[in-house]
Amino acid sequence: MKFYKILTSLFFVYFIFAGCKKAGADSVAVLLPANLSVAANVSVDGSGTVAFTATATNAVSYAFEFGNGQVKTVPSGITTYQYTTIGTNTYTVTVTATGSSGAVITKSAQITVNVKTPGTELLWSDEFNVDGAPDPIKWKYDIGTGSGGWGNQELQYYTNRPENAVVINGALKITAKKENYSGMAFTSARLLTQDKFVFKYGKIEVKAKLPAGVGTWPAVWMLGNNIQTVGWPTCGEIDIVEHRGSELNKIFGTLHYPGRSGGNPNGSTKIIANATTEFHIYTVEWYADAIKIYVDNQLFHSVANSASIPFNHDFFILANVAMGGTFGGAVDPNFSSASMEIDYIRIYK
Repeated sequence: MKFYKILTSLFFVYFIFAGCKKAGADSVAVLLPANLSVAANVSVDGSGTVAFTATATNAVSYAFEFGNGQVKTVPSGITTYQYTTIGTNTYTVTVTATGSSGAVITKSAQITVNVKTPGTELLWSDEFNVDGAPDPIKWKYDIGTGSGGWGNQELQYYTNRPENAVVINGALKITAKKENYSGMAFTSARLLTQDKFVFKYGKIEVKAKLPAGVGTWPAVWMLGNNIQTVGWPTCGEIDIVEHRGSELNKIFGTLHYPGRSGGNPNGSTKIIANATTEFHIYTVEWYADAIKIYVDNQLFHSVANSASIPFNHDFFILANVAMGGTFGGAVDPNFSSASMEIDYIRIYK
């Protein structure tokens, strides 16, 4: 009887021990990650951006290996990554899901990403191919003399007449004329995209032939769209191309902002040939980290962009021919008229 009791007790202890062991094994199994899935939403805008979503049961973190040596770990399984290699490339993305026990499960997926060269996707343009008035959907006019000759003691009265602005033979012609008009000795035109088109960052390309004549001051340029609330130069100004008839063929590329405006701008010049007799291409590359100014693909001024200068918000385009003023200087008394011709203005993402 004593032996039977001992045997019964041993069996009971074994049963409890085995039962506890089985329950523990089951609890560990519950913590194993399972059912891992990986989804990728590839942007079609050429930016190289891909939004990833990984899900798994019992997972507490996800490690993404993006197929190019870069690794990122996130607890949610949701992340965005930007590929930067130009062209169309296929990557094998591997995701490792980890459970709280340290156990892992892995899954791979292939994605194809197209990264365009910056500045190749057209955002906005005017080719000036339709004769007549400039496209009213794209352009409006500044009219009159502005405050103190637009703040620069300029001598012209800006109009919206075809005598001063017209599209003809595939180009926009902005013409400054010597004539008495509303109390001023000259007329011209100033066109702008304000309230019609604004943008932030990109490549701006202008193909233009500049006017000759001492006292002329042609420009294609940009102003911050917040100018009406913060004023100039707080809004920022980017001069894509400026020229003055007293210094033929000297191209100015300039930034204006607080501390570097008026007679103390941040700019450079480049001497070219035939600025007033041939078309040349004037370009600004404007990005979050840099602003670069070119003529005929030759870089002649570069500025590091940052949050400390006002070039990280929307801007609009302007094109005009001024007469005289603080930059244009004295006008040749024999001046009669001169035109800036713009073949196109193109803005790329």
